[in-house]
Amino acid sequence: MISVLADPSLDALAGFDAVIDVRSPSEFAEDHIPGAINLPVLSDAERARVGTIYVQESRFLARRIGAAITARNIAHHLETALADRDGAFRPLVYCWRGGQRSGAMATVMDQIGWRVSVLQGGYRTYRRGVTEALYERPWPGRLILLDGPTGVAKTDILARVAAAGGQTLDLEGLASHRGSLFGALPGCPQPSQKAFESALLAALNGLDPTRPTLVEAESSKVGEINLPPGLFAAMRGAPRLVIEAPAAARAAYLLEAYGDAVADPARVDATLARLPPHHGKDLRAAWRDLAAAGRWAELVESLMAAHYDPGYARSGLRDARPVLARIALADLDEARREEAARQCLRWLEEPSP
Repeated sequence: MISVLADPSLDALAGFDAVIDVRSPSEFAEDHIPGAINLPVLSDAERARVGTIYVQESRFLARRIGAAITARNIAHHLETALADRDGAFRPLVYCWRGGQRSGAMATVMDQIGWRVSVLQGGYRTYRRGVTEALYERPWPGRLILLDGPTGVAKTDILARVAAAGGQTLDLEGLASHRGSLFGALPGCPQPSQKAFESALLAALNGLDPTRPTLVEAESSKVGEINLPPGLFAAMRGAPRLVIEAPAAARAAYLLEAYGDAVADPARVDATLARLPPHHGKDLRAAWRDLAAAGRWAELVESLMAAHYDPGYARSGLRDARPVLARIALADLDEARREEAARQCLRWLEEPSP
């Protein structure tokens, strides 16, 4: 007997052996329930073909052709991805709105004898839950910002805090972007806005709201991803731990951390070409000349002095968020980054006021 799941909460999803998204690959790629596997009953091309027949020829013909294609695809999944599942298998199946696609897969699974459930309302039900949690409720718990000028290894320190047991939220990791001018990750495009929000909600659900969470200070966008207003409002009101280091140490660290950019001069030049015009034509040309000549240390130092640091200073003048501590590092070698992480961890372990 096919059962219906009305609320795709983490606790409810944990009761299934697999969450199966039967939508087309492009729908799945845009966003899906975290942890779901994609076993489409119609490919993108097949879905488009059936839809065209439905509109231009005959609803009956579209349903008949769609049923035949769906049957073949379900058979393929049974013989491949699901071939090793025994009689105790308990899957949850969903499509766009809990209609024909998930119903077809669930009917076959039920006939096999598997204890199959269908998500009521399909992906749309799940998506409404994401929107409600991230856009209609205040951010739960207490945030502490990890702040500091460009190049003080905030992302590295955040990861070290997490490895040591501190509660952290890695927005740049979720957004697949380092949050800066050269922040794009080669070969790793950013997720869609919806996919980011799904990953963010999954991360939120894994946080203990009674413990403070360390999060790197960001603008309202990480690359092309927008932070939900509730989260950004919480960040704007959060106290800060500020990492400080000499300019030379920061420049050296940036060259190390952005080695992928240095290895791709064409990408660097394209990024420099998109800099805002207020820097002036001559300065922007000089930066591109430095990149073309491979004079990376000079380029980084000049960008810090003329682009990054002035911007950070201007934002600091408007920043009324309290500073819990300034962690001054003489260098940014591994030992000092580890020490900065330990200091941050102590603030996370302080009892809430």
